[in-house]
Amino acid sequence: MGKGRFEAFSDGVIAIIITILVLELKVPEADDLHGLRETLPHFLAYVLSFIYVGIYWNNHHHMLHACTTVTGGILWANLHLLFWLSLFPFATGWLGENHFTAVPTALYGLVQLMAAIAYFVLQQVIIRAQGSNSILKKAVGNDWKGKVSPALYITAIVAALWMPWIGQAIFVAVALMWLIPDRRIEKVLPPK
Repeated sequence: MGKGRFEAFSDGVIAIIITILVLELKVPEADDLHGLRETLPHFLAYVLSFIYVGIYWNNHHHMLHACTTVTGGILWANLHLLFWLSLFPFATGWLGENHFTAVPTALYGLVQLMAAIAYFVLQQVIIRAQGSNSILKKAVGNDWKGKVSPALYITAIVAALWMPWIGQAIFVAVALMWLIPDRRIEKVLPPK
């Protein structure tokens, strides 16, 4: 499979995930601020998940620019990532529907953790397929954000079972950490 088709497929799946996320938002039945306030948990969960999916899409896009060939292993690792990303709408909906209670918050964290692991696996499979001098290997270096994020997700999952707001604060902190544009790959790509 060519890299363009691989990238287009991934972009399409991610676009569908974002569409499903927004379709999960419910329109208030009441026409006043009270009705709007009732939808606030759903909306906040949606915003957080939209940001996360956007971060994954952006980083996935940059990672694929450093990929020169697509192997079967890369395809399977990518599907693994897309599987976990496809669970964002479910986890987001449950989180918003239950107003950020303990178990939905922990499940949301588990989906985040598994997506982070899947992204790391995809990154490693690409590096292995490209060889020890690959552009991606040079770009990611020690990948401190990629190593810290899973530890923070585990902390958030455990904390959420006792104090959900701590887990939620950690999710926001990780999103903010990744929201800062990561220029590592752009710096090592040859100019066009």
